[in-house]
Amino acid sequence: MPSLDIVIPCLNEEGQLPQSLDALLAFCRRHMTAYRWRILVADNGSSDRTYPIALDYAARLPSECATIRLEQRGRGRALRQAWTDSTADIVCYMDVDLSTGLAALPPLISAIAEGGYDVAVGSRLARGSIVARRTLKREVVSRCYNLLIKAMFFTRFSDAQCGFKALSRRAVREILPVTKDLGWFLDSEILIIAEKRGYKIKDVPVRWTDDPDTRVKVVKTAWGDIKGLLRLRFRGIPRPVRDPRPGPPSPGRFP
Repeated sequence: MPSLDIVIPCLNEEGQLPQSLDALLAFCRRHMTAYRWRILVADNGSSDRTYPIALDYAARLPSECATIRLEQRGRGRALRQAWTDSTADIVCYMDVDLSTGLAALPPLISAIAEGGYDVAVGSRLARGSIVARRTLKREVVSRCYNLLIKAMFFTRFSDAQCGFKALSRRAVREILPVTKDLGWFLDSEILIIAEKRGYKIKDVPVRWTDDPDTRVKVVKTAWGDIKGLLRLRFRGIPRPVRDPRPGPPSPGRFP
């Protein structure tokens, strides 16, 4: 039975976290029985009760919930720490507001566990996706950003920014060490390196609902993403590290 860590990066989410954990726990107990799953809350610098709430869930449900605490902020930093420390066969993450419908979680994970993919990506732009209540500003920025990635790197994945992704353990070992971003661009960096270095990526259509209380500063985040794209474009796509552990070679390994 494959093991799975579901990471939720959090920053000052004391109001949202309990209801999201309750919903995710109920879903996993019913629909993720093919995996040894665990929900891991990665608190990156919260100043409210987010971390104590996560500790309470971990104490009451030690087989289903865990938490880590980082004093420095940065979603990429939180994901890097959680995924690196994890020993699960598959790791994934989702936004704490559960903007992505949980019905997409089983196909996201099975793409790696059964489909032979190295990375699986929730996509709001793939055929079959449903997007509700999204502002025009966010829609335009997102589409322009994804078009920019395709123009610069000739990639095939459709949605770099959706907060709903999964990686195999081998992909974590080989790709994550050569990434540099500690913020929002980490998602895009992983995907670009993975595709350009031969890893298999699966687009999974999702049902996505815009969160009106989102903390994302769209313009600031977009500018940080553009700087990350320029770094990869002009400094080159890094080669994944060799994984010395036994097992069949992955598409990302190089002689």
